[in-house]
Amino acid sequence: MDRIPALKVPQRHAQLYKKHLLALAVLDKQYCVQKHSDGTVTLPILPTSVKHLNLLSLQSSVDPNGSCEIINIQTPQFSRKGKVKSCRERIIDAVQPLVVSRGEKWKQELEDDIPRGWQRHEDLVLFGEGYFSQKIWTELGCELWLAVSHALGVKRIAQITRVSQDGYRTPVVTMLLGDSSCVAHIDNHIRYEFDVTKCMFSFGNITEKLRIASFNCSGETVVDLYAGIGYFTLPYLVHARARHVHACEWNPDAAAALQRNLQLNKVRERCTVHQGDNRLLSLSDIADRVNLGLIPSSEEGWPVACRLLKRETGGILHIHQNITTPVPHQELHKFSDSQSTDVVDSKEAEKASLKNPRDRVVWYCWAKNTAKSIESLLQEITKKTWATNIKHIEHVKSYAPHINHIVLDLECKPIKYICRQEIDFALPGTLNMFSDIHK
Repeated sequence: MDRIPALKVPQRHAQLYKKHLLALAVLDKQYCVQKHSDGTVTLPILPTSVKHLNLLSLQSSVDPNGSCEIINIQTPQFSRKGKVKSCRERIIDAVQPLVVSRGEKWKQELEDDIPRGWQRHEDLVLFGEGYFSQKIWTELGCELWLAVSHALGVKRIAQITRVSQDGYRTPVVTMLLGDSSCVAHIDNHIRYEFDVTKCMFSFGNITEKLRIASFNCSGETVVDLYAGIGYFTLPYLVHARARHVHACEWNPDAAAALQRNLQLNKVRERCTVHQGDNRLLSLSDIADRVNLGLIPSSEEGWPVACRLLKRETGGILHIHQNITTPVPHQELHKFSDSQSTDVVDSKEAEKASLKNPRDRVVWYCWAKNTAKSIESLLQEITKKTWATNIKHIEHVKSYAPHINHIVLDLECKPIKYICRQEIDFALPGTLNMFSDIHK
């Protein structure tokens, strides 16, 4: 553990010193006050407050004839409150004295401007947009980010302001502390490396990655139409053991990161990366399975996916979609009253959605309509009749009550193939007798 600063004072005046430090908002409450055999006590103080703390003024207020000094202590013990304190509370504790040191009062709008969630990659934290927007934060500059990094135990801080309109959905990210923007992230024994200023990473898709990892794709050819840095491509290769994956990615930076991640995870020889517009993909009639992992809708890729399915045996489409369930007015009113911020608790949203049967009815209606659309596309492309089967509807995550990211597992089979299977099962060895009927 790193050393932390503390105020060393005589034990007889420790309580009075502590009271003054609390009033100045500089006492680091996540660590314990420690007593020492030489009759002194060390009071942990926030690192950001060291250069602002006037020891002469503090000493004259407590004990003009005594002494106090700032020292660094090693392996401090967490206080009971420090052990259970949330990361956000630690940020607030770290930045509050900085605000006070500038002669400003700590206000509710400042506390509301502290994010409630963020992404963490190794020693880098990525904050979302809409936070740290108050003028005081700009005035504090690097001092602010050093305090936040200490509170979270990281060395680098970045903030995403928006997603650019460059056609690649490149994130617009500013490095606030630290120089390198390259990070690594490990999910389910798969290592992803990427540049946070060039590529997006979705934590919310972890359940779908785990589900894909549970598939048995041995001997299968899979096409991932929206591969990114390998969110789903790599689970298909590493865990589901697909024979080969064709990974399509429009963003050249993401495609480069994907190539790197394939190498890192030792599956490069079983994957072909197609960088560019997947609508221009020259492949067809090769896929046992097509992954359409684009939200809010992957509908633009449906014709491509249908063209890729094997004509003789068909396959499975994994179709991602964000679906909104119409909500009665009173329910919307109830939700707006209960949520006082612009950040929705995704866990609470998920509970609300999964408890509401209307959501599942809407999902199934969408799935049935999608199945009909896919049947029409397949018939138009192949000039044959196809049948579809809704094998599964997977709930990935909720953005708010009644706004859900789902995945439809849609089995697609040509009628000719289905009939052949039925005949072969009913009358083994007689398939050739009926071959002309199904031509």
